[in-house]
Amino acid sequence: MELPNSMLLALFLAITCSVAAAYDPLDPTGNITIKWDIQSWTPDGYVAMVAMNNYQQYRQIMAPGWTLGWSWAKKEVIWSIVGAQATEQGDCSKFKGGIPHCCKHTPSVVDLLPGVPYNQQIANCCRGGVVSAYGQDPAGALSAFQVSVGLAGTTNKTVKLPKNFTLMGPGLGYTCGPATVVPSTVYWSADHRRKTQALMTWTVTCTYSQQLASRYPTCCVSFSSFYNSTIVPCARCACGCGAHKSTGGRGGKSHSDGCIAGDSKRALTPGVNTPKKDGAQLLQCTNHMCPIRVHWHVKLNYKDYWRAKIAVTNFNYRMNYTQWTLVAQHPNLNNVTEVFSFQYKPLLPYGNINDTGMFYGLKLYNDLLMEAGPFGNVQSEVLMRKDDATFTFGQGWAFPRKIYFNGDECKMPPPDSYPYLPNSAPPRSSIITAASTSFMLLLLLLAA
Repeated sequence: MELPNSMLLALFLAITCSVAAAYDPLDPTGNITIKWDIQSWTPDGYVAMVAMNNYQQYRQIMAPGWTLGWSWAKKEVIWSIVGAQATEQGDCSKFKGGIPHCCKHTPSVVDLLPGVPYNQQIANCCRGGVVSAYGQDPAGALSAFQVSVGLAGTTNKTVKLPKNFTLMGPGLGYTCGPATVVPSTVYWSADHRRKTQALMTWTVTCTYSQQLASRYPTCCVSFSSFYNSTIVPCARCACGCGAHKSTGGRGGKSHSDGCIAGDSKRALTPGVNTPKKDGAQLLQCTNHMCPIRVHWHVKLNYKDYWRAKIAVTNFNYRMNYTQWTLVAQHPNLNNVTEVFSFQYKPLLPYGNINDTGMFYGLKLYNDLLMEAGPFGNVQSEVLMRKDDATFTFGQGWAFPRKIYFNGDECKMPPPDSYPYLPNSAPPRSSIITAASTSFMLLLLLLAA
């Protein structure tokens, strides 16, 4: 049966949107790849090394860390885990001798906390589920654990791959594909004179979608400049005012526990910065109601250079951001001369197009963005060399096209509100005044 053109178009759009939902144009190949390497067979199953590689350039997994889940294909159990633990044991009553670590058909596994005994550790484990962004810290962009599986297949032909993988990082946003058998991983000995390989390997790829993670943006952007006294604030309710309850509302899980004034006594009370188990935010009351605001200020103009100041402010009393990242897209980032208080790394998702860069804090200096309050901000300045062919302060060119904080795109101000040059776009009232003056002069000339 032949489908009408309208139905074909709707189907095409649905497929396109579903695919594009987890596509980041500034990091088109970014994903988290989970690899299972079977290292040995046991009498009733196998021992596997599970490695989680974060290949996202600027999106990390923050505390309280990742949670990995899946469904067993048969009636498998987890006899033991090293470097992680299942959150629930499940019903193991049918076992009379040794009791498995987890008997659930749908186990959920989390990383161990730092400082656990050495006999419970394995390489690249035990960071509380925190995984760095690959572009910021490649060595920290890996988490691993070892699992012993029972009541499973004992050969490559009888092993059934787990299915329905889920990844919380730490909240929603990730969608995982099916497990796929790939060529076995090869290992080199310490002296690089011998190589061995896993008995069997499969991988699972998980991609992130901001639309799945949150209904509203999690950050906003404001602008100012030296050539205009106007400060363009974040848009009103940029992060969804309706998602935040007042402090006098009823309890229960929600996006936020409301907001409090920055100068109120409650902001200084003990325990106000203690995180909640449900992750509920406590924000400072603002017009935009965003946890994070990024301010871009066009500061100075030189003959061959110009300078911009970047300030990041945290309005969440219950969250500090370790190893935060800020990504900006601007055509003049292809000629960055110096960044004064942040680390900077160009991002080249499309080869020779160098208009995107990642800023992040200096280790042990400002790589920790504290919770809302007097210390809840970090700032830096960036010096860029002018390109005579493209440089201008007109029509908002000096402001970024996109801003991301910790991998989430921030809400930008509307383009018609950007600070303008005094001689390029006078306000409407000035135009009306000038027209009225010209008309009066014309009348006086005619009368004379």
